[in-house]
Amino acid sequence: MAVFRISRAVTLPADEAWLRVTDWRGHAAQVPLTIVSSVTPSPTRVGTVFVARSGIGRSGSGRSRIGRSRLGRPELGRFGFDDPMEVVHWRPPDGGAPGLCRLEKRGRVITGWAEIEVLPEGPGAVVVWVEELHIRLVPRLLDPLVARVARLVFGRALDGLLNRPGPTATDAADAADAAGAADN
Repeated sequence: MAVFRISRAVTLPADEAWLRVTDWRGHAAQVPLTIVSSVTPSPTRVGTVFVARSGIGRSGSGRSRIGRSRLGRPELGRFGFDDPMEVVHWRPPDGGAPGLCRLEKRGRVITGWAEIEVLPEGPGAVVVWVEELHIRLVPRLLDPLVARVARLVFGRALDGLLNRPGPTATDAADAADAAGAADN
């Protein structure tokens, strides 16, 4: 199995970094030719299942096709694979305690696990991503190459998640407070 580790120090508070790195649909926005669909309704918790579908191909018209199949499944052309994952450990950061999410990859093409840890560090955080993966039909002899490529791809995705503009944990809390005040 190919194993890799990525670590990033960020100025984001730990709770905000956690929200960004556990935004499963946000991951798809960072990885080309990938769509993420949830099997389990939100919010994320132990037992949550989601599927990353990656692929490439052409439709009958010759154009690249990204859309929905006749069955309503996300579809990316003719050649692709599903990477189903289940959350088996879910502990968001709380106060000064680190957050940890462990995913088990249970696909026919990719198996293994990933752990995403968010450690509070002063006013910011350190995000550590460790993953072990095996790609079916890829000889173990190529594991060092797989790990190197995965480190680059997932490192780029992690950078995109952590550096993207958008709502912050503070914005979400403010919105929840505003909604609560409107109900009173």
